[in-house]
Amino acid sequence: MKKIIITLALLAFSFFIFSGCSGKTKSIQEYNKPAAYWYNKMTKQISKYQLEEADDTFTSLEAEHRNSPLIPSAIMIIASAHMQEEEYQMANYYFDKYLKRFSLKKEADYIRYLKIKSNFMAFKNRYREQKLLDETLKETNEFLMRYPKSEYIHLVQSIKSRLLMAKAMFDKEIADLYGRIDKPKAQEFYNNKAKQSWAKPNKIQEADIPWYRSIFE
Repeated sequence: MKKIIITLALLAFSFFIFSGCSGKTKSIQEYNKPAAYWYNKMTKQISKYQLEEADDTFTSLEAEHRNSPLIPSAIMIIASAHMQEEEYQMANYYFDKYLKRFSLKKEADYIRYLKIKSNFMAFKNRYREQKLLDETLKETNEFLMRYPKSEYIHLVQSIKSRLLMAKAMFDKEIADLYGRIDKPKAQEFYNNKAKQSWAKPNKIQEADIPWYRSIFE
């Protein structure tokens, strides 16, 4: 009886080892493939909303074919896919990658506009995301200085105006808070600061906020 139990245990152990090995064989990463292979695989994964897998595939494409003419297009496709899925940090990661490598390309202004748009869409709360607001305003100013004749300049100006209104509303909210606790000097300081962003902050119409969010504002 003991021999039977030992034999069965050995068989089970062998099965576990071999099945584990076969599983590893299936999960072995592909390598040394043509650029078109990685590009097509990435686009197919994106079409199936498999963005994490697409990120890995792009990494393989870039690692094996760093100077491939497919790289700029691949970056744009995967960045746009992340943006569409509201994964703005990942989208900006790819936009930065593009600008770092291809900043001299004629469509660089378009990429910078997309990054500004991505930051703007990621901006959900003017009271909690001041760093993002300030960084995006800085990027809009740089864009307007660098590309005064860009076809996207009016879109960037529109985004900048909206951000300035958000900044003015934030400072006005602080001013009102100091008014409620009887701190007139601080109230005046922040009222003036709000006017630096927007001449008439009192004329700015508040955005509609769902009741379940307004509780935490």
